[in-house]
Amino acid sequence: MSNIQKVTNAIKEQGMLPLYFNADENVTIEILRTIYKAGIKAVEYTSRGEAALSNFTKMIEVRNTEMPDMLLGIGTIKNLQQAKDYLAVGADFFISPGFVPEVAEFLIPKDILYSPGCMTPTEIIAAENAGVTFIKLFPGNMLGPDFLSGIKDIFPKLVFMPTGGVDTTKENIEGWFKAGVSAVGMGSKLISKKLMADQDYATIEAETKKVLALIHTIQ
Repeated sequence: MSNIQKVTNAIKEQGMLPLYFNADENVTIEILRTIYKAGIKAVEYTSRGEAALSNFTKMIEVRNTEMPDMLLGIGTIKNLQQAKDYLAVGADFFISPGFVPEVAEFLIPKDILYSPGCMTPTEIIAAENAGVTFIKLFPGNMLGPDFLSGIKDIFPKLVFMPTGGVDTTKENIEGWFKAGVSAVGMGSKLISKKLMADQDYATIEAETKKVLALIHTIQ
């Protein structure tokens, strides 16, 4: 099985992809441990601050010693240099807020999953023609499940995941799965700034377990 397929399967099986960023290395690592304890096997860390690369490097280190079955992806990749930097430290998959052709060109031949954010059929077609198989619908709350229902038939081979404003409620998640997504990206609605600031790992673990269970009943 290809590596791209392996990562795709892991995210589909999980039905969700938690994503977060924290400037503090210790908080970053504790959240990783917390969601792993909750049953998460694939996570996206967003490259949104000066500390992101060194924090991610530390995450890889901790993963290698404590949680070998965890897949670590990096998000908010906007250019080729970032992709190269994170590949060098061992990122398992890459996610962008938009489609960056040179990143697709760099990663896909290496059998590394690249999921670009798309919000129009034109962008999705461009990504598909570049070899992308996993599309992030972004921002999810702007597009809504009806958008996917309307275009899904044109893209039978693609896997879709909305990110941005996806709620932890049953009706929101169910709406997306009925429209044909394979997973939902969960950021601040799951791992909120407040929970991170309070270092409330118990609540993050409980919430993550709850959403995982909810998704598995929907799937």
